[in-house]
Amino acid sequence: MHMPFSHRMALSRRTLNLLILLSMLLWSQACTEGNEQANLPRTVDFNFHIRPILSNNCYSCHGPDPSSRKAGLRLDTYEGATALLESGVTALVPHHPQKSGLFQRITSTEEELRMPPVESKKKLSDKEVALLKKWIKQGAEWSPYWAFQPPKEYAFPKKMTAATVSEKIDHLIDEKLQEQGLVASAKADKATLIRRLAYLLTGLPPTLDEIDSFMADTSPNAYANLVDHYLDSPHFGERWARHWMDLVRYAETRGHEFDYPVIGAWHYRDYLIRAFNEDLSYDQFLTEQLAGDLLKEARWDSSETRNESAIATCFYTLGEGTHSPVDVRQDEADRIDNIIDVTSKALQGLTVACSRCHDHKFDPIPTTDYYAWYGIFESTRFAMVPAGTGKDGWQLMDSLNLQKEALKRFIAEQTPLSSALKVNQLTTTAASIPDNSAFQFIGDFRQGGTGDWDAKGLAFQSPNALGEPKFSEQNQLLGFESGKVSSRLISTGLQGALRSPSFTIDRDKILVQAAGAESEIRIIIDNLQLIQNPIHGGLRKKLENDELADHVFDVSMWKGHKAYIELVNGHYRKNGKNHRYGIPTGAWLEASYAVVFDSIPPSIPALASTPSPPQTALQNWSRGQPTVDDVATLNQLLKKGKIPVNNPQYLAWLQSKSKAAGHLYDSTYVAGVVDGSPVQSPVFSRGDYRSLSQFEVPHRFLSPITDSTQIFPNKGSDRLALAAAITSPENPLTSRVMVNRIWHHLFGQGLVKTVDNFGLQGFPPSHPALLDYLALQFIEEGWSVKRLIRNIAQSEVFQRSAMAPNGGKQDPTNIYLSRFSVRRMEAEAIRDALLATSGQLDKQMYGPPVAIYLTEFMKGRGRPAKSGPLDGENRRSIYQGIRRNFLSPFMLSFDMPVPFSCFGKRDVSNVPSQSLTLMNDPLVWQQAELWAAEIAKTDQAFEEKIEQVFWRAFARAPSSDEIQEAKGFFAEIEGQTATTQEAWSSYCHTVFNMKEFIFLL
Repeated sequence: MHMPFSHRMALSRRTLNLLILLSMLLWSQACTEGNEQANLPRTVDFNFHIRPILSNNCYSCHGPDPSSRKAGLRLDTYEGATALLESGVTALVPHHPQKSGLFQRITSTEEELRMPPVESKKKLSDKEVALLKKWIKQGAEWSPYWAFQPPKEYAFPKKMTAATVSEKIDHLIDEKLQEQGLVASAKADKATLIRRLAYLLTGLPPTLDEIDSFMADTSPNAYANLVDHYLDSPHFGERWARHWMDLVRYAETRGHEFDYPVIGAWHYRDYLIRAFNEDLSYDQFLTEQLAGDLLKEARWDSSETRNESAIATCFYTLGEGTHSPVDVRQDEADRIDNIIDVTSKALQGLTVACSRCHDHKFDPIPTTDYYAWYGIFESTRFAMVPAGTGKDGWQLMDSLNLQKEALKRFIAEQTPLSSALKVNQLTTTAASIPDNSAFQFIGDFRQGGTGDWDAKGLAFQSPNALGEPKFSEQNQLLGFESGKVSSRLISTGLQGALRSPSFTIDRDKILVQAAGAESEIRIIIDNLQLIQNPIHGGLRKKLENDELADHVFDVSMWKGHKAYIELVNGHYRKNGKNHRYGIPTGAWLEASYAVVFDSIPPSIPALASTPSPPQTALQNWSRGQPTVDDVATLNQLLKKGKIPVNNPQYLAWLQSKSKAAGHLYDSTYVAGVVDGSPVQSPVFSRGDYRSLSQFEVPHRFLSPITDSTQIFPNKGSDRLALAAAITSPENPLTSRVMVNRIWHHLFGQGLVKTVDNFGLQGFPPSHPALLDYLALQFIEEGWSVKRLIRNIAQSEVFQRSAMAPNGGKQDPTNIYLSRFSVRRMEAEAIRDALLATSGQLDKQMYGPPVAIYLTEFMKGRGRPAKSGPLDGENRRSIYQGIRRNFLSPFMLSFDMPVPFSCFGKRDVSNVPSQSLTLMNDPLVWQQAELWAAEIAKTDQAFEEKIEQVFWRAFARAPSSDEIQEAKGFFAEIEGQTATTQEAWSSYCHTVFNMKEFIFLL
């Protein structure tokens, strides 16, 4: 059929258009592939290019966890990836992408075959596909995961042999810039540098004196001296302690229903400030927090009044705490899980808690690693740690004990004995001993010592009273004590506790024969400390009896649970809505034994005794090794008048004790830890404590780092062994993680972006050579945090301007650090800047927290009865109370984290509520008014006042335009009949609302 010419022309045009469109699509695809190929590295590195792709997209189904592995394919090991599967396919065939099942599936056009599967909502980018293809072509070389390998020494050019650490940092940064074709920005001006340094090192704006001094210093060392000035500032510790507090979920209350206090948590906060100011070596810093109570030599503060090592263990107790949980075993499991999570993230940059229910789905951390750590922390007990006893208190106690031994020798020397002297040999009648099945001793102190009970504190340094001389009010020797533990051998009111070994409750009742005042007996079930009514009220009894009496606890509902008995000098009390611990000056306790039984209280027979020969008894007693028989002899000798009843030495001893009592008393405490009975935990199937494996996992470190056969000695909790493993220079993670945290705080982004996760789901380092170099240097320089910060702060990269030469288009997120990244300051720095700029900041350091200011909207159970002041007593933010249920709305609006887990990297949001807070918060208005009042009363000219405002707020002079804008502002405000001070108040408030005030450039 003949087609009209016009139709043929139209068809030709349509055909031509289709051909052009098809050509354009093909050309676009070719260009895309060409661009992807051009952007690919010359050599594809498995660790930094391929492993992240596999981890993010494949490991959840084909990773280390066998319970979730599909099709029998494992892609986290070379052996698994290259194995022949039952389907006859091999996922990875080196040098042959088209033969590799992995490549076939990721490039498949069929939805049911393509990987990752559609339902995962993941899709590989063209570049990721190209990377995998090129890697396979190059031989699919496999490398061990970088974070678990030792840091590598970097071979610097010979010309840098004498280079400083700062210069080597710059060399490694510039090397990356050259690789990426980037140009570094110029050095920032002096005003920018001093503001940057002041905030990043101390969290406060520079003072006018500091600015004037730095601006006037034209010497080559001006900047280096400024760095040292801020490192030496006492406010350095406040700034860096706050960073650490984010990691350890610091709060002063426990949250949940009643928001009970973490007793003395602020002592731990002060410990952190002192540690950073003193540049405590990082390995010692970690060891104290993990096992400070177990160190042979405690570290004392400069005044020797605080045992820093013991206070540091508050680290463990800062987690949330529920009140009277119904399932105490589950509550213990959750508490230990939180400790494992925080410890592993904060110190190792690993998410070990992900192995609670199964092997880690991404990292090579088996469930057994988790339960090895679980046993360590289950073997650890919470306890009250004295915060102010002082080193001299322990020395005084040692001196008193030496005086007591001298007194015993004196009495022995003053007791003439003839060989013919006889004592009554009648044996004390003992009640018939009941059948062993009727009761079982948990502890029997009547024969001296404490057995396997753990005695802590000054009160129990010499815990058993057996043979202790008793005196009347007239200083006469009355006799010698029978065996019992006693907290008042030197004085009442001394801190201390006596704890039994752990045991499994298999009887209905626990009986403790005890006496005391202002003290208590506690039955601790599954390490639960918040044991008040309604559920657990029967698990504590306050001692208010002068004579030994039986105290019975019904524990029938807790059969099968782990428990221990705690005899506490002092007592816990419910003060208003808070649980507190106190030790009155008259507190004391004594106990003779503890038993478990079923129904009828047992009749415990008195101890039978046959007096020893007098010379033997006197000799054993004077040496501090008396038996029950020896004491019986001594009491007979006293009655016979052979031992002097009166002597001036007795009065001297009693006066020494009385004088010492005031020096030994300590009423300040910190919630810390002590060791308990060793527990090796079985694996909980699917994380359920009710489904236990038969195999108990020994205490050990993480298997990706050390051989899993290298187990700890199983002495108590083994926390000291854990600390040694974490702080070992051979551990590839500890120094890297801390170096990265410091880099993150100084630059706003770590060399590893995921500062709390160095595992396979984390980002690889942007500058691996630099990270390794600094990690090795950190150890070599004695784990000094200040030296590390100094080296970084003195580098050129830290001093660069925030203005990129090319507008930052080539590296928009500034990964390669061609410039300094603009960043918003943290909530604490913003609040402190308000106070400092207005001239109201009280720089007093340390001490109890300032009560939180309560707005009318902050309601709920546990709400404090009284609000703190709006200005927080003008103290720095680190000293403001942190109550989990009543956190500051101002601080939360600027992304202060809610303290429930480890936060090494805060969220940095930019939301309307922040602007509204600066506009409307009464604190901001208050500080603006106070600042305005100060400005208004000066005799300076208007322009001088504006200059002062800018120097205080921004550490720079105002531009001519800004001065003109200020003039226009005042003309407009004063034209609205505002007073001069009102105008200045509005202007200061406007300054507080400028972005530059809350941003660092």
